[in-house]
Amino acid sequence: MFEGGFLGLDNITVVDRSEPSWGGAVLEQSDATGWMGMFCLNLMRIALELARENPVYEGMATKFLQHYVYVAYAMKQMGGRDVQLFDSEDGFFYDVLRYPDGTSQKFRVRSLVGLIPLFAVERLELEWIEPFKEFTANLNWFFKNRRHLVNAVIHPLERPDGKTSYLLTIVDIAQLRRLLGRTYDEREFLSRYGIRSLSKLHEAQPFEWSGRRVAYEPAESAEKLKGGNSNWRGPIWFPTTFLIIESLRKLGTAFGPCYLVETPGSGGQPIALQAIARDIARRMIDIFLLDKNQRRPVYGGAPKFADDANWRDHLLFYEYYHGDNGAGIGASHQTGWTALVANLIDEWH
Repeated sequence: MFEGGFLGLDNITVVDRSEPSWGGAVLEQSDATGWMGMFCLNLMRIALELARENPVYEGMATKFLQHYVYVAYAMKQMGGRDVQLFDSEDGFFYDVLRYPDGTSQKFRVRSLVGLIPLFAVERLELEWIEPFKEFTANLNWFFKNRRHLVNAVIHPLERPDGKTSYLLTIVDIAQLRRLLGRTYDEREFLSRYGIRSLSKLHEAQPFEWSGRRVAYEPAESAEKLKGGNSNWRGPIWFPTTFLIIESLRKLGTAFGPCYLVETPGSGGQPIALQAIARDIARRMIDIFLLDKNQRRPVYGGAPKFADDANWRDHLLFYEYYHGDNGAGIGASHQTGWTALVANLIDEWH
């Protein structure tokens, strides 16, 4: 029920997800499921905030807690089939094309599709939910009567003060370390200006399947794909990078400053999740700031915008950004999601 969906990631996959199925084959996806997990957790949190004023919303919070558990567990178990979206060898989530005869084909494309499961993160502190008697009782019922469901998707954490928090996340600790090793690596997703939508690895190693090809291109694609021009095979997008930063912030708060990971982006040195989030936020902010040459990366090589004093300081908010040099691409008036830079400045700069 939750596995399909276009999600706006129009041309990031090997196959066009709006096409009819291939002889009854089903594309098992990690992005739509991860997105639905995040959706449920967001609505659960909203319902709890509303329940402070109106207790009727506690029932809504329980409903979305249940939905999160079912969705996250289904992604982990894949209906009991011998198919796993997380590849333990590569440490990444991949789409899987499952055929009616039970065989499957794993698409080893490292893209945002494999990072979206990170978005489903929420933290519940016992003292914070204690006033919500109905919600707390339902949570405890789940732990008692549906233990096989919650074990993999709700993780009790002992805090330094001896109190317990619950971390709700699809990605477990081992998977998180592997994913961050890919994400925070300038040879793959980490750009000087944010998180690329496709790993730079695919610049030298394109993925090919059945006459179809996925290669890293930092701006628009050189050729039309599936009736349009792809802008998901390399460029940086503000909303998806912002959600990665938010997830790292929440995970860093849950695990505490002593939880460190070693990544290529940190030079192999231990680094806290909050520090990774801060660095990615800084890279996004740098798109709009004057660099050492007194030019703003957002304007790329356009001399009128980059050098003319009458234009240089009148910023444009583009739709997405070049995966290597941060130049703005697409609609120059995308003041919806690109305005998220104001939040990054407020919280991280």
